[in-house]
Amino acid sequence: MHPPTQPRFIPHKLAVHQFELTDLLQKITPVTDFCVGNAAQIDRNGAFPVQEFELIAQAGLLTAPLARIWGGLGLGIDASSISELLTILTQIGRANLAVGRIYEGHVNALQLIQTFGTPTQIETFATAAHQHKIFGVWNAEAADGVKIMPLGHGKYRLEGAKTFATGCGYVDRPFIGAALPNGAWQLCIVPMDEVTTVSDPSWWQPAGMRATASCKVDFTGVILDESALIGQPGDYYRQPWLTAGVVRFAAVQLGGAAALFEGTRQFLQSINRTKDPYQEERLGKMAIGIESGQLWLKGAATQLEHYHPIFAGSPAIVHPQAVALVAYTNMVRTAIEQICMDAIQLTERSVGTRGLLPPHSIERIIRDLTLYLRQPAFDAALASVGRYVLDADITDTLWTDATST
Repeated sequence: MHPPTQPRFIPHKLAVHQFELTDLLQKITPVTDFCVGNAAQIDRNGAFPVQEFELIAQAGLLTAPLARIWGGLGLGIDASSISELLTILTQIGRANLAVGRIYEGHVNALQLIQTFGTPTQIETFATAAHQHKIFGVWNAEAADGVKIMPLGHGKYRLEGAKTFATGCGYVDRPFIGAALPNGAWQLCIVPMDEVTTVSDPSWWQPAGMRATASCKVDFTGVILDESALIGQPGDYYRQPWLTAGVVRFAAVQLGGAAALFEGTRQFLQSINRTKDPYQEERLGKMAIGIESGQLWLKGAATQLEHYHPIFAGSPAIVHPQAVALVAYTNMVRTAIEQICMDAIQLTERSVGTRGLLPPHSIERIIRDLTLYLRQPAFDAALASVGRYVLDADITDTLWTDATST
């Protein structure tokens, strides 16, 4: 990360949060309550949680991931606050997985900017966050993926499209990766309200996550200034930053599993099936899974906090325990995915056909969580854990050294 630099300008009205992280945890409750109540209304293709993100902005959650010198609370970028971030993401995911997916992308983008951006770039985009601009990360693409062509004089032209552009039409500052002529992958941020793109809403016909408006977007013809390029080519795939971030979406996913647990419990109570020994067994397994997931997230927060004072360390420094951190966070991702898959199966067996029909929220949550669990490179993530444990020189524990700076 670039050395902390006192910003020259922070928007006057939103410069300093008048509350701390503990207050933020309290402010999230009205947001999540609304998310729960409105989830069914926005469960349609092309919808976006507009009111939810208005509440998120009012609660200070759009700027909270900025470091304090940029007018934020350091949520997630200061390693000491990882636990609070994962708690917030879990709570939002429990309320509505679509909202959690979009907000996690916002946090991801602000972490990338603060990790690989210059102080001037961080200041510029911090200002945008204070203006309630929503950020995201649009990296997925098909054969017609995005290329970035240098035009000279600090100008670049984009060609091609991104798929799964979550929040299309609502995310104001998406991160996109684009291939340079030499094949290197360059991160850039596109100011969507200042350029012309072509979106294809018909591309998004999902079973779940309908309210994320994840269209296909063609950026062909967009011209960017050099100031829109973040970091050096290849920075997006640098470790441990790429993999350490999986704990964020794992937290949202665990929130979905917790919502299934609570929905199943309430359904069984409503039909007076709480004394059935098989139902007791299923709910017991779900409770163990949810608690296990919480322990994995606590372990991830501890690992990241001990690893470096800032999230995943400084790009300027090679950390000797980077491989260990990657392996640990991949364990977190893998374990929570299995917990969620088990929760889906146990829920379906517990509530039967009746509980899987609308208007019960269980049906929607299962659809959303099933789609959200399909994150890329699952086998590679699991293999990295096996590779680490086979190569590691261990005694009592695999991660004792990983938590020392």
